[in-house]
Amino acid sequence: MTKPPARPSIPPTAPLPPAIAKAVRHIQAHLEERLPLADVAAVAQLSVWRFCTVFRRHTGSSPHRYISALRVQRVQALMAQGVSPAVAASAAGFYDQSHLNRHFKHTLGMTAGQFMTRCRGETIVVAA
Repeated sequence: MTKPPARPSIPPTAPLPPAIAKAVRHIQAHLEERLPLADVAAVAQLSVWRFCTVFRRHTGSSPHRYISALRVQRVQALMAQGVSPAVAASAAGFYDQSHLNRHFKHTLGMTAGQFMTRCRGETIVVAA
């Protein structure tokens, strides 16, 4: 049995629909807080199921992965400024350093401590 072909996602350069753009702004403004999917979908005025479908189509990732990636980017920027991984984890919305390390390793292939060691030895450019 073959799978149907995946629908191509809209390139990230395409403008987001207003509902998704509003949700993205909400996520960015409240990144350090707990962001239940139902609450973010409510901001977009969509059901959770519809929000996930539309969000993925227009951003190329699920809301959870999108939020995790933004949080990891924020931690990278903080750690590049010399903030400890534990403090950066809290400031970016992770529950604790262990939670950060799981997402950090999944996203970047290294732990936050390994990233910090590299930051001390070389200049790191963090994508914003």
